[in-house]
Amino acid sequence: MAYQKLQVERALTVIPDDNINIPNVAGPTVSGTTDGATASKLVDSTASFTSNLLGYIVYSGTDIATVTAVDSATTLSLSADIMVIGEAYTIYADDNNGCVLYVGNTGNVRVLTAGNDDVTFVGIPAGAFVPVQVKRVFASTTDATDIVALW
Repeated sequence: MAYQKLQVERALTVIPDDNINIPNVAGPTVSGTTDGATASKLVDSTASFTSNLLGYIVYSGTDIATVTAVDSATTLSLSADIMVIGEAYTIYADDNNGCVLYVGNTGNVRVLTAGNDDVTFVGIPAGAFVPVQVKRVFASTTDATDIVALW
């Protein structure tokens, strides 16, 4: 029996969220470490943030938020209070056209497809691939864990 071999070159651990897409890891990124603590802000005195980061996605540990404003070259306003002093972050573009998923632990996975369909895959077994072009994994109703996006 013939099968299609999945060949990927990029991967990212998925942080499920009901409002934020899986970021595009192939696009431009900015990374660093925070050195200031202000609620719902990303403060990095060594950064040089620019206005083009508006709407970008911030990954920090197991937390995710979007950039809602560029306050200055060293401070960004975020959609959620996810940052603590000394925490590493990466900022990604929000232009993911779709990726396939690897599911590490059994469960249901609710996704937004590249065609903007809201679909729940029920009972995905551990170690399975979801061969559908996905833009978002919803936190609500997704109980599978260790999900990885693949491009």
